[in-house]
Amino acid sequence: MKAAVVVFPGSNCDRELTVAFQMAGFSVDNVWHKDAELPHDIDIVGLPGGFSFGDYLRCGALAAQSMICGALKAHAERGGYVLGICNGFQMLTEMGLLPGVLLRNAGLKYLCKTVNLRVPTTNSIFSCAYDENEVIQFPIAHHDGNFFADDQTLSALDAEDRVAFRYVENINGSRQNIAGILSSNRRVLGMMPHPERAVEDIHQSVDGSKLFSSVAGAFVST
Repeated sequence: MKAAVVVFPGSNCDRELTVAFQMAGFSVDNVWHKDAELPHDIDIVGLPGGFSFGDYLRCGALAAQSMICGALKAHAERGGYVLGICNGFQMLTEMGLLPGVLLRNAGLKYLCKTVNLRVPTTNSIFSCAYDENEVIQFPIAHHDGNFFADDQTLSALDAEDRVAFRYVENINGSRQNIAGILSSNRRVLGMMPHPERAVEDIHQSVDGSKLFSSVAGAFVST
């Protein structure tokens, strides 16, 4: 199993994401944003959290124009798996690989704490190790994590069972408490909370390890 973690200037969670994939059994290549191609035979691409390009213009907007993103889009469009966390989620919406947008938190404050999430669906390789409606704990660390989409998009996300995670308590103003969503083919996940910061005993929670082992298990089974 092979994963690639894309690194941008301002990324600060690339090491944690690399280690989380490695703990689940993946070999991991770190890819610089100026590279034109992804490594051969990659199973999943990870877009880490942080402040790519200093969050100038809009969070993730400049990163979405990076050279590597052409290869990333091609990977996703041919059915490849992608996991975007925090700033990575913002990039995925900017690239059009996921609907909606991440706005400034409703309270206009940067939030950094552990929160409770509910798992509405187990119908994805990212969530199949959890129980449906299981409550788990992941850290958050964002200033622009307020998920917004129009009513039609929200209805489609619900009808297609594409809401991967919801906040138990709406901490940032996200519509319908949405913390993470899936693409229409269920192979791209964008989420604001940080599962890679909840994989070891030293962390406050190890609930994130199930996400990475779930992904690994899906590749082993195939």
